[in-house]
Amino acid sequence: MTAATALVVFIIIVALTFDFLNGFHDAANSIATVVSTRVLSPNKAVAWAAFFNFVAAFVLGTHVAKTIGSGMIDLAAVTKDVAMAEKVAVAQEVILAGLIGAILWNLITWYYGLPVSSSHALIGGYAGAAIMKARSFGVIIPSGWTKTLLFIVLAPLIGLIAGFFLMVAVSWIVRRWRPSRVDRQFRKLQLLSAAAYSLGHGGNDAQKTMGIITGLLVASGFLTSSEVPLWVILLSQAAIALGTLFGGWRIVQTMGTKITKLQPVGGFCAETAGALTLVGATLAGIPVSTTHTITGAIIGVGSTRRLSAVKWGVAGRIVWAWVLTIPISAAIAAVAYLVVSRFI
Repeated sequence: MTAATALVVFIIIVALTFDFLNGFHDAANSIATVVSTRVLSPNKAVAWAAFFNFVAAFVLGTHVAKTIGSGMIDLAAVTKDVAMAEKVAVAQEVILAGLIGAILWNLITWYYGLPVSSSHALIGGYAGAAIMKARSFGVIIPSGWTKTLLFIVLAPLIGLIAGFFLMVAVSWIVRRWRPSRVDRQFRKLQLLSAAAYSLGHGGNDAQKTMGIITGLLVASGFLTSSEVPLWVILLSQAAIALGTLFGGWRIVQTMGTKITKLQPVGGFCAETAGALTLVGATLAGIPVSTTHTITGAIIGVGSTRRLSAVKWGVAGRIVWAWVLTIPISAAIAAVAYLVVSRFI
């Protein structure tokens, strides 16, 4: 194996490490509601979520991967002033530094139990490293970022509205049921809603790593198009599923109990609202935040009881973490690029 090939393999391993941490960090998105309502034990919940994380790409396609791989950063613009012999190395440095920025921000926010977006950490890191290399914002592809930035606001808002109205509709449908019947039926239904949400989570989030790896392979000359190879799909889905199996329990507590208290019927409505939002975005090729989406859905469900049922102080701290994710991960990646470029 040549040194150049070994470097590509190393960066792929770093990308899969990010994917693992994405599943670990975002396990709360898939299982917080089903665990907090005691429908499943934590171990059973993560196994259930991990399975549907894994099969997601085969159900929902790879539209998001193509957006991330070639629609966010113009690597040709990043390397336009670089000698031909050094172009591949520079592209690899940018991708590696972007991954480091995303990983470090994920670890910081996991430690403090903040459910921020791994997706936005990744695109922020990727952009920060690219801008630092080019010393210009011209490497950003506006069309790819417009949808992504718009959905920072729209994803939680859609989740909130869908969760609110779904909860209102379900409450009206079961208004004459005995509480014991409501609890019993929605414990069963929550298994389906948790599966649907995990499918949306795996379909959107794992594809971001697929896109980064595919972009790396194209830049390094191993691929001639941005079509995602099967082995990249399998490795990316396996990494996020494995991360989910280990689970980020600090964030589960925040998502499942600190924002608002959920019953099985509320958990079902939040997960279903989140799943519908994620599946729609994934099919449209839009890289959205699964964290933002499910948080919005949980707040929407909690708001149907009364506004005070939502702990707005906790929600406010989460929103601030969302706002800071892209700029901070970009800043970390920019510094990482300065370090990486000295050693590669």
